[in-house]
Amino acid sequence: MTDFYAVIGNPIAHSKSPLIHAEFSRQTGQDMRYEAILAPMDAFAATVTGFRQRGGRGANVTVPFKLEAWEISNSLTERAAAAQAVNTLVFEACRIAGDNTDGAGLVRDIVVNLEFSLKAKRVLLMGAGGAARGVVLPLLEHEPCIFVIANRTRQKAYELQQQFLRQGCGNIVPVDYADLAGEKFDLVINGTSASLQGELPALPPDIFAAKSLAYDMMYSNGYTPFLKYARQQGVTRLADGIGMLVEQAAESFFLWRGIRPKTAPVIEILRSCSIS
Repeated sequence: MTDFYAVIGNPIAHSKSPLIHAEFSRQTGQDMRYEAILAPMDAFAATVTGFRQRGGRGANVTVPFKLEAWEISNSLTERAAAAQAVNTLVFEACRIAGDNTDGAGLVRDIVVNLEFSLKAKRVLLMGAGGAARGVVLPLLEHEPCIFVIANRTRQKAYELQQQFLRQGCGNIVPVDYADLAGEKFDLVINGTSASLQGELPALPPDIFAAKSLAYDMMYSNGYTPFLKYARQQGVTRLADGIGMLVEQAAESFFLWRGIRPKTAPVIEILRSCSIS
């Protein structure tokens, strides 16, 4: 019998997840169907309930519902509990299990696909919203020598630091962008939504260390404004969020099906497509 899965969000028409999971299921021979579901802004929980009643076995969750997905989960993995955000739901008989695969996807893309070690590196994460909170713990687990979270308002970065401090995660430095003047980082990650608006976070010049990697968690046709800025600053190692998107999907697929698909062919398919 075919198993049903979905990605739930608002908006959702742009989602590449159905294509990704169709490739995963074809590659692994899994009998499953994956669809995109537009949830009303005030009816996420009801949408999840309806999908479960139709036989749904699990779901991915995208903006703006990751916090609500965390709230409706009956059990949480360590990384989901630390992030206080969920992007993967596993439907079991009497409960909903919540996980967050964003950070695992980001780290796997950086460490495995891009072959960039995080150990003892100076890491800057821009943004303190939902996208950022899902990647903090997996990044810290790779033992950077310093981990800085920068946000337009230092208070929000401080609140994110305190959230992870309560989870036993130290070594996070919260700052605003003005505090970054004179600092250099080996890895600079754009976890803000600025690229979606065609904008650039308020980075000071000379933020990139020699041989640094500039990584934008967003993706678009061509370079995002952040990656264009990094290239102008002399950075030659540039990456957008396509790899992260596919790797976090593969982590979800593994949770649901117990099989880890090959990601490189799917990343290549997405890169060869026109991304809107």
